[in-house]
Amino acid sequence: MVIVSRLFPVFVVFVTSLFVTGVAQAEVKVLTSIKPLQLIAAAVQDGVAVPEVLLPPGASPHNYALRPSDVRRVQSVDLLYWIGPDMETFLPRVLKGRTATTVAVQDLAGMKLRRFGEDAHSHADDADEHDHDHRPGSVDAHLWLSTVNARVIAARMAADLAAADPTNAARYQSNAKAFDERLDALDARLKKRLAVVEGKPYFVFHEAFDYFEDAYGLKHAGVFSVAAEVQPGAQHVAAMRTRLQEVGKTCVFSEPPLRPRLAETLVAGLPVKLAELDALGGYTPATAQGYEQVLENLGNNLAGCLESL
Repeated sequence: MVIVSRLFPVFVVFVTSLFVTGVAQAEVKVLTSIKPLQLIAAAVQDGVAVPEVLLPPGASPHNYALRPSDVRRVQSVDLLYWIGPDMETFLPRVLKGRTATTVAVQDLAGMKLRRFGEDAHSHADDADEHDHDHRPGSVDAHLWLSTVNARVIAARMAADLAAADPTNAARYQSNAKAFDERLDALDARLKKRLAVVEGKPYFVFHEAFDYFEDAYGLKHAGVFSVAAEVQPGAQHVAAMRTRLQEVGKTCVFSEPPLRPRLAETLVAGLPVKLAELDALGGYTPATAQGYEQVLENLGNNLAGCLESL
């Protein structure tokens, strides 16, 4: 009985220490709306945890249909990051029920935002060429394609994670600093890679790349945006083919996973190559270097097609 009575306090201390350690090491659950934000979070959380993403690969952030399980995830995570109402139009109604930290990154201080139709190459005055999903004057929500914005997002994520998980605060801040330094190197590589195709005309189906183009001295010559559910008329197709004929050798870029039905009709018999630019990087692994991989792939695919003409 004496031995038991002496061991009991030791047992209590041991169990208590396990409980305290478990609490201290409880994983902070991070959920992002789209893959690019998950990749930025993965860089900040590297070595601690892997963030989750709401939208599966190939899903449209403009009109995704949430499942009941998605709603439960949105409500249960500790930190949630999304672009904002100009991108994920399906989210505001669900987010009203959240009490934990929720960040619309387009509202962060320091973000450099663009608006559709703010320069000539957006073709805001041409009804046939303008991207009808993006109204002139509305915020261009493809903001993750700017490394300036990615740095701002990473810094906010690091601060939020450090507050929620003080044990790993130094790691989050160190990861954010390393991410920032890697983006310096990425910018230098992309500027060098894309300098060789600066000024070469190309066309896109979706007006999603203005941030990327602005950063690296590029401009698309036209936007062939047609909603997936709408079949364009013959007059519209003829006008777009005329533009392609005027330019001559060029590339027309669509976005995976689906190539618009219009694509083959547009380029038939013309010296035009069809290629893809993946702004979302839907299948990119959630690693510390994933975000850089998405932008590097954009640069290589764009330059590669134009160089091959």
